Amino acid sequence: MNEQSRRPRQQGKPYRRPKKDPVRMLAFDALRAVDERDAYANLVLPPLLRKAREKGDFDGRDAALATELVYGTLRRQGTYDAVISACVDRPLREVDPPVLDVLSLGAHQLLGTRIPTHAAVSASVELARVVLGDGRAKFVNAVLRKIAQHDLDGWIEQVAPPYDEDPEDHLAVVHSHPRWIVSALWDSLGGGRAGIEDLLEADNERPEVTLVARPGRSTADEILGALGDENALPGRWSPYAVRLSEGGEPGAIDAVREGRAGVQDEGSQLVALALANAPLDGPDKAWLDGCAGPGGKAAMLAGLAAERGALLLASEKQPHRAGLVAKALAGNPGPYQVIAADGTRPPWRPGTFDRVLMDVPCTGLGALRRRPEARWRRRPDDLDGFAPLQRGLLRTALDSVRVGGVVGYATCSPHLAETRAVVDDVLKQHGGGSAELLDARPLFPGVPALGDGPDVQLWPHLHGTDAMYLALIRRTV
Repeated sequence: MNEQSRRPRQQGKPYRRPKKDPVRMLAFDALRAVDERDAYANLVLPPLLRKAREKGDFDGRDAALATELVYGTLRRQGTYDAVISACVDRPLREVDPPVLDVLSLGAHQLLGTRIPTHAAVSASVELARVVLGDGRAKFVNAVLRKIAQHDLDGWIEQVAPPYDEDPEDHLAVVHSHPRWIVSALWDSLGGGRAGIEDLLEADNERPEVTLVARPGRSTADEILGALGDENALPGRWSPYAVRLSEGGEPGAIDAVREGRAGVQDEGSQLVALALANAPLDGPDKAWLDGCAGPGGKAAMLAGLAAERGALLLASEKQPHRAGLVAKALAGNPGPYQVIAADGTRPPWRPGTFDRVLMDVPCTGLGALRRRPEARWRRRPDDLDGFAPLQRGLLRTALDSVRVGGVVGYATCSPHLAETRAVVDDVLKQHGGGSAELLDARPLFPGVPALGDGPDVQLWPHLHGTDAMYLALIRRTV
């Protein structure tokens, strides 16, 4: 018997069951909901986090990491897709979506966080074993090890075309926006490379949580006093705004639980305030919010109207959203009414209102900080679907306001096709001299960089707000 035959046969390694990491499991579940159900992360994530806390799986640090994994992966999806494409041997569309979600989560940990390389790879492979099985986990392991060979800057140098050859495609890959959105934002913003890069970078930053103290029901000073200087700051521009420190929980604030305050971006507050403070010719007793759901601007307008003895009618087409408006307005100190009605076929008589806000449905390109997945769902032809509705609602607003009254046309999109093009078209159709644009800029006191007017476009990188747009129009005939 030779020496080799006398050696004991080596036993194979015993099978080890994969360990479930609650943080990465939750992040994966959230990404799958966003992909499979077209859900929004800001709606999916909070109940998942709440359930995890109730089970005792999570503490504050776990919740923060899960949130970063979900939002960071969604914001940088375009960049990570380009990197993953360079590391697989098939078109990305042929990679199963659950596998791609695990790879994207792993790519974000490797390229977008300070998690050590070995920990990012091993945790992602372990997640793959749990949700995909051992076979596909090997594929995940191989791809992530390739990704780990370079940092983010190194990969961008490889996968992004040079700026001088294709500026828009370069910016699309570097800043993780679809090319058509880069082009549209650049057209609206104007200027050179620095401005558009600042805007795209701002879209990829986590926005502050901003509260509104609803007029007549609470004040910013009350909320600031309850939270303390370490947990909150005054708003930059709105006297009703309070900015929470990182990790602040709105639901823990008494005024929010009681409906006297709410979560509302400061740009949205400024739009409502500008309409409320626009100069009128004649009485100021009847206000209309013609697209009121889910109720943030309506609640602010109702409080401001009550201070002047005016009544707000809040109209919303979708009954369930009208219910949200009613909830937001409950407890308002003055008279108001909430109805479910189609704003393009209104039940009220023409010329009824002194002030009208029409915050129309749009692509939402101004809120990509808050809903990063929206950039990957929207398509250029969505603009064609919104265009007739936006024009119809603005025509209704101009018909609904009395002579001398003011209409505010607002969108949470900076796309020129949803802003100035709509206003220009409707004013031409409405008849020359029957309405005039007001200079909205003086109604944003203290806010810099408002452009040439007369309309106002806010920007995340310039104002720290969503990219809200407002045109103020006075009916003259």
